Amino acid sequence: MTATGWEDYKILATSDGMKLEQWKDIYLLRPDPQVIWHTGKNLSEFPKLNARYIRSSSGGGSWEILKPFKNEWTVEWRDLKFAVKPMGFKHLGLFPEQSVNWERMTELINKKPVSVLNLFAYTGGATVACAKAGAKVTHVDAAKGMVERAKQNACLSGVAPDSVRYIVDDCKKFVMREIKRGHKYDAVIMDPPSYGRGPGGELWKLEDNLYDLVTLTKQVLNDNPLFYLINSYTTGLQSSVLDNILSLIFSDFGGVHEGYEVCLPTDEQIVLPCGCSGMWRRQI
Repeated sequence: MTATGWEDYKILATSDGMKLEQWKDIYLLRPDPQVIWHTGKNLSEFPKLNARYIRSSSGGGSWEILKPFKNEWTVEWRDLKFAVKPMGFKHLGLFPEQSVNWERMTELINKKPVSVLNLFAYTGGATVACAKAGAKVTHVDAAKGMVERAKQNACLSGVAPDSVRYIVDDCKKFVMREIKRGHKYDAVIMDPPSYGRGPGGELWKLEDNLYDLVTLTKQVLNDNPLFYLINSYTTGLQSSVLDNILSLIFSDFGGVHEGYEVCLPTDEQIVLPCGCSGMWRRQI
């Protein structure tokens, strides 16, 4: 599924592991592991280029500023507005390809009184989209700075303050407490990391832990839920894997499920794959 509706963002060109992007009036060059083709273009020579992300041989990397630009600016998608800026590990605090899912969730919520739990919620793209569609959202992320950024994005988009509850916490521990408290939701969104460490230093690897995590979080859904969305940026994890997980875990709920690639169009008339999603939804 290819993201549409962007006027403030586009991919101009891709080649040799890099993508040249336009974020409003700022031009950036970032690595992308899916770009394994060679077009013969040296994207670093693009005349308007403001900055490029340079990987370090020891891991990570840093931004090289070529033409000065403001540290932070806003981009819009339809009626949503987000603050972006170059951050660590090549990100800008927003994943434009996720507008595919924002659109789907907006259509499902459709101004109904829906309660949504957004786990590993980052800077709140999905939170803002769901809240603007009329949902009450519980936004959970372990990084306080990302939660503050989510609050900023909600404010920029005109989300009512009482539409979102912000929680700084380990997502798995929060879900376990919600189960004990008997709190239920109409929908769950989950965007877990590929790798990481838990609060006790335990190793997290998505392939090893995703099935159990979905099984656990299913317990906070009510008896007639609206949808469940998984996002994955783990290279090599096929969309069919997400579909299979949803099929196995949600078989007693009926409904429909699917796994799909999320992609971005480029000015070269190709699409760039940016990860996978899996969605279960109630049969309406």
